[in-house]
Amino acid sequence: MSDSAANTNGLEPFRRRLDLLDEEIARLLGERFEVCRQVAYHKRAHDIPMMQPERVVEVRERYLARGSEVGLPPDFTAALFELVIDATCRMEDELIDTPAQAESEL
Repeated sequence: MSDSAANTNGLEPFRRRLDLLDEEIARLLGERFEVCRQVAYHKRAHDIPMMQPERVVEVRERYLARGSEVGLPPDFTAALFELVIDATCRMEDELIDTPAQAESEL
């Protein structure tokens, strides 16, 4: 569908709002990943194991509850949580395993 068709059929305001929301989602995910980087560096510096199973359970429960509060389908919320936690855990693993001097060279 062309832009003029979207304007004609009234979709443009919705699309603009969706574009803004997508930008905000990407910004928030970037911020979350940055905090996870900081967590990884802290864990490495203090010899704390990467995996904290009780924390994963706590965050998952909160994701599911918040998703339910805002009307998200439970299967979507669970899948989103798994995607985010898997990616951040992989990143933490890599950062924890990277020697501190190699990190400063990046």
